[in-house]
Amino acid sequence: MEGITLHEHFATLQDPRMERTKRHQRLSIITIAWCAVICGAATWVDVEEFGQAKRAWLETFLDLPNGIPSHDTVGRVFARLDPEQGHRVFSLVGAGDPHDLACEAYRH
Repeated sequence: MEGITLHEHFATLQDPRMERTKRHQRLSIITIAWCAVICGAATWVDVEEFGQAKRAWLETFLDLPNGIPSHDTVGRVFARLDPEQGHRVFSLVGAGDPHDLACEAYRH
C-alpha cells in the first residue's frame, strides 16, 4: 500500500494568514511542529528549538528560505487554524507511525 505525502495530507488545511504577512510556508510550520511534538515538544518554544536544532535535516524536505519560524509565529498559525479541520487532519496523520524517523532525526 502506498502512502501519501505530508504535503498531500496537509493540503486540505486552509491558511488563515494574510498573503502579505507570510514569511514561512504553512506546510513547513505544520511539519516542524508535528515532528517536534512527536519527539516530545510541549510548547511553541520547544517547537522552535527543535526546528533550530534540526534545521539541516528539515531543509532536506522543506523549503525554508526565511529559516525556522519563531515560536510566536508557530503559535499564531496554530491559534488561527480551524479547530475542527485541524483535529480531523491531525488525527488522520496519527494513523501512521512517523515516530521512528522523526525521533531518530531529533537524536542526531
